[in-house]
Amino acid sequence: MKKLILMLIMFAPLAAFAQTPKFGHLNTQEIMSSMPELIKVRGELEATAKQYENDLKAMQDELQRKAAEYDKNKSTMNETKQKETETELMTLQQKIQQAYQDNSEAFQKAQQEKMQPITTKLLDAIKAVGKAGGYVYIMDLSAGIPYVSDTLSKDVTAEVKAELNKMK
Repeated sequence: MKKLILMLIMFAPLAAFAQTPKFGHLNTQEIMSSMPELIKVRGELEATAKQYENDLKAMQDELQRKAAEYDKNKSTMNETKQKETETELMTLQQKIQQAYQDNSEAFQKAQQEKMQPITTKLLDAIKAVGKAGGYVYIMDLSAGIPYVSDTLSKDVTAEVKAELNKMK
């Protein structure tokens, strides 16, 4: 009996090493591009960007109109009126710059907020496939990994897509 226990203790570590770890790889860009949620979010973000662009264009058109009017009437204005108009033009230019910066920040925030649930869903699907398949690592090829062996690593892109479809 002692010999049996001793043999089990000695060979148990070897049995653990005999199991080859499983590695997987996928392309998250390919997966995300097929997600209907991403298509919806892209449409919403494009609409938001277009609105910001239109607002800035209207402000720039107003600045150009006022600057052209100023240039046209400058010679007939007294010095006080010239300075007031120049100050107004500079203020309008600063408003445009501030609006551009604010719109940029708001767009980035909206993009992060809208993409977070999609990214979380994708990561949950990858984790579920990894856990179910017993994978040690699942690497993302779209992240710029220079080489992944097709013989030592399994492409799990289709499995993750299937898992995403289950999550709907």
